[in-house]
Amino acid sequence: MITSLPDDIIVDILAHVSRWDYPTLSLVSKHFRSLVSSSELYARRSLLGYTEACIYSVLFNYDTERFHLYVLRRRLKRNNNSCYFVLIESLPPMPSNVSFVSIGSKIYVLSGDSSTTPYSIDCRSHIVQPYSRIPHGSKAIQIVDVIDKKIYVMGKCDHDDAKKVMLVFNTETQRWEPEMTTKPSLELRRFWFERVVIADKMYVRDYHYSQESFVYEPKEDKWELDEMLNSNKWYRGCVLDDLLYYYDPFENKLRAYDPKHRCWKVVKGLEEFLPHIAFPWSDTVSYGWKLAVFFITCENWVIRREIWCAEISIERRQGEIWGKVESYDVVFSWKFSYNKTLAVMV
Repeated sequence: MITSLPDDIIVDILAHVSRWDYPTLSLVSKHFRSLVSSSELYARRSLLGYTEACIYSVLFNYDTERFHLYVLRRRLKRNNNSCYFVLIESLPPMPSNVSFVSIGSKIYVLSGDSSTTPYSIDCRSHIVQPYSRIPHGSKAIQIVDVIDKKIYVMGKCDHDDAKKVMLVFNTETQRWEPEMTTKPSLELRRFWFERVVIADKMYVRDYHYSQESFVYEPKEDKWELDEMLNSNKWYRGCVLDDLLYYYDPFENKLRAYDPKHRCWKVVKGLEEFLPHIAFPWSDTVSYGWKLAVFFITCENWVIRREIWCAEISIERRQGEIWGKVESYDVVFSWKFSYNKTLAVMV
């Protein structure tokens, strides 16, 4: 029996097992439950290079009237590879009006509200760790992303709304770096920006006011307008192999943008699948070498009823991009409001 082996041998065996199977293994015994959540196990996995992408989602539950963090897990049924979102009960409710980004095995939660203490969540143990607040005199808004293990937060000065600044938090030193002035003409609003990072550049779209797409180069602190990127109304996109992907609900297509060649492409091979999709809300997340496209059904414009997830593998062939749907199923069903989904390496 494996349970009779020394802990160091059990940890070495578990390190070779997929993270997706840990919830099932934790049911074996209390001792196994402690081992699959131990720091020793994840240190061993990291040393062996066996880290995997896990998907987390922030949802507003209308029963509790609070935001909560959920993790995508496999169903505990034989011959069933479908997944579903599970509430992480050990974590407190998430604050409202905050931004979320993932770096390695952690999720960083931050807000421009001085009354909200920013913190990180270690997704290996689901332990919360606070970190320093945004520097005094600045107020952040929700244009947040990660470049080279640094969190970039666009904000305004408390005393001068016309002055825009880029705040940078170094996750390795756990310190805020000196602020940088941003593009003066860029209008900033709360809640209305999309952004992704490709090759250490931030691609930002204002999809409510100016309807324009910009590219931010952090090394030179420079902004540029990208007319070709701006030709499609991309929304809740993600990056896989240096391409931006998003689901276009208006033409019912999965699109990809190549910033190197400045061109848009349609992902082929999904012609039989996408015609059956008619959901107005979607989100796209990359994990490993696959895409997870979440389609959200609506009871009205606020309350959602179901989240469907399409797992799509991507392949490039002779200048074309092909996709294959590997699974498609309901992963959450309740009255909720959708906020954010992230891929975290654990």
